[in-house]
Amino acid sequence: MSKLVLLGDEAIAQGALDAGISGVYAYPGTPSTEITEFIQRSSEARERGVHTDWSVNEKTAMEAALGMSYAGKRALACMKHVGLNVAADAFVNAGMTGVNGGLVVVVADDPSMHSSQNEQDSRFYGRFAMIPVLEPSNQQEAYDLTRYGFELSEKFSLPVMLRITTRLAHSRSAVEKSELLAENKLCLPSDPNQFILLPSLARKRYKLLLSTQEKLEKDGEKSGVNRMEKGADLNRGVIACGLAYNYYREVAEEAQMDYPVLKISQYPVSPRVLNDFIRKVEEVVVLEEGYPVLEESLTGVLKNNYTIRGRLDGTLPRDGELNPGLVRKAFGLQIEDTRPIPDIVKTRPPALCKGCSHIDMYNALNEALREYGPGRVFSDIGCYTLGAFPPYNAINSCVDMGASVTMAKGASDAGMHPSIAVIGDSTFTHSGMTGLLDTVVEETPVTIIISDNSTTGMTGGQKSHATNRLVEICRGIGVEQEHLRVMNPLRKHHEENTKIIADELAYKGVSVIIAQRECIQTARKSVKSKAKSQKS
Repeated sequence: MSKLVLLGDEAIAQGALDAGISGVYAYPGTPSTEITEFIQRSSEARERGVHTDWSVNEKTAMEAALGMSYAGKRALACMKHVGLNVAADAFVNAGMTGVNGGLVVVVADDPSMHSSQNEQDSRFYGRFAMIPVLEPSNQQEAYDLTRYGFELSEKFSLPVMLRITTRLAHSRSAVEKSELLAENKLCLPSDPNQFILLPSLARKRYKLLLSTQEKLEKDGEKSGVNRMEKGADLNRGVIACGLAYNYYREVAEEAQMDYPVLKISQYPVSPRVLNDFIRKVEEVVVLEEGYPVLEESLTGVLKNNYTIRGRLDGTLPRDGELNPGLVRKAFGLQIEDTRPIPDIVKTRPPALCKGCSHIDMYNALNEALREYGPGRVFSDIGCYTLGAFPPYNAINSCVDMGASVTMAKGASDAGMHPSIAVIGDSTFTHSGMTGLLDTVVEETPVTIIISDNSTTGMTGGQKSHATNRLVEICRGIGVEQEHLRVMNPLRKHHEENTKIIADELAYKGVSVIIAQRECIQTARKSVKSKAKSQKS
């Protein structure tokens, strides 16, 4: 068996490849992006013909992965936590349909919001869908639990969630590989009605799902993924979930603490296991990244009154990542004073790249808007969201993928004019097209600016489904040709671009402006790649 030094994301990708997947489906989203990129770079994946193309959004990724599972093959779906919101309809119903080939859904949560707009804990979705959830504590477990996830999926004919967090996704460690498994053969479900959720059939599937829950709990007791570790000091017990286990072990070793530990990496957790552990100690500290999911559930399964400490009682903060310092504080240990951060290395807000096409688009938009006043621009999630910062101060919202178009529509319906949406090309095809269709059908007076840099820029320059298709898409949806404008966001075209925007702001109907220029970063890479190939 060989060893590799891998990111947590890469360990998952390698685990999936070695488990014999036939396809990975995903939309780029930090901190999950590197899983798919690793498989895309894999020569083994290319030789085997593993599907690796990006999906247009997380919903289509989840559904395509379910379709591959229907055909008997093993499939991996990857997304960040807010992407699971987009995929939720298919994700929750997949718990009802079950699977044929193994299906593992990797969801990367982002406590402390390093690159996200909220801190949601995806374990809630797993519990809501009543499917198994696996939560590795290190890179080796990320590899092992990915492989185990496919076995578990096929054992119970259910999708399995693998939940990780940013810190695990983006840190490296040595990982020992296991044997490569062959891909599943193509085969149809044994029950021809399994994936048909008409009410009469869905009621039967739901009863089956409910009846499986006790089996899942018993499997978690026997699998060895969750384990109890003895300790001499019974004044406290520690329940540590996923990555939080590492933080506890680091602090326990330094402080020479010897409390019993219940390490949790597989859900649902058997109430018997929790009761057996807790009745041996005086009080319990629950360490878990994200929401107090397990901590809250304890009040429903414990047979007696126990002292439970964690995020709910203030022992740990309700927001942000855990770290060894917070764990030390939770156990009443002294924390070393930290030195003040020098001004030169203090956190600075991100900024648009020099030469970015979004800059010239915003400069033209701001000038065209001067006669109307502020507060009229709804934006979206992408590099262009940085237009909220000085010196542009150009946008007034950033809620979720696609919300710029629909919020602009709602504001227009309320009587605001002009009402403007700014959305990127990849975000537009992800979830902006349906909002545009609403505006076209109702002839809503909105101006939609698609800032098209021909890539998915914020996550590293992945291919955009919108490249060279935007005009045809907008015309197909029904935007009138005379109000479908294309402009080149360069400083030398500033006056022309300002006039284009001003004309469309004055129009009392649906208008779309495509501000089209390649991302400065991908353009530089293209030039370097071309020069390199010419030299060779």
